[in-house]
Amino acid sequence: MTLTGPVLVTFALALVTIANPIGNMAIFASLTSDRDDAEKRQIALKATISIAIILVVVTWSGSYILGLFDISVAAFQTTGGLIILLLGLSMLHSKTSAMHQTLEEKKAAAEKDEIAVVPLAIPIVAGPGAMTTIIVQTHQTSTVMDRLLVTVVCVLVALLLYLAFRFATPLSHRLGIGGVNIVTRIMGMMLAAIAVGMLAAGLKKLFPGLA
Repeated sequence: MTLTGPVLVTFALALVTIANPIGNMAIFASLTSDRDDAEKRQIALKATISIAIILVVVTWSGSYILGLFDISVAAFQTTGGLIILLLGLSMLHSKTSAMHQTLEEKKAAAEKDEIAVVPLAIPIVAGPGAMTTIIVQTHQTSTVMDRLLVTVVCVLVALLLYLAFRFATPLSHRLGIGGVNIVTRIMGMMLAAIAVGMLAAGLKKLFPGLA
């Protein structure tokens, strides 16, 4: 399958929704509330670079990992659909999914000096949902040009996260908890719809009689 305009837009929308800039902006503001502006800028930049590196590495190596473990794309697509559906349902309830970060990890992160890579980059942003979305997409569109387009989307998503982190404090104050929750719920609904489509496509490939 060629990465046409509509397919690229759907992929980009799914990745942005999973990255959840608004929700993660609030998490960033919470984790860095006791840091000065210089530290916040440094953490935002380091987290952005880490997110971009992780997503790009997955883009170019994800399908090989599937082959290494002899996992079919249909099975991975079905499992990925379930994972992303759970993330979407969690966002609908304005909660951070346990697949992104456990309560213990969140408490530990608040006490750590270095939070840019863990937990901000992984698993909060570049977690199972983002990785699954990228691997499924690159496995279906395997040309070099398609992967370059996916790479561009990953870098743009990372830059979007940088803006969210960079202006986290003033924006989170303006939106308030209610505003963040509303945006998160809307994105969760969109993500759940995308996940159902991914799940249906995977099941059709696993069970052709369903088509």
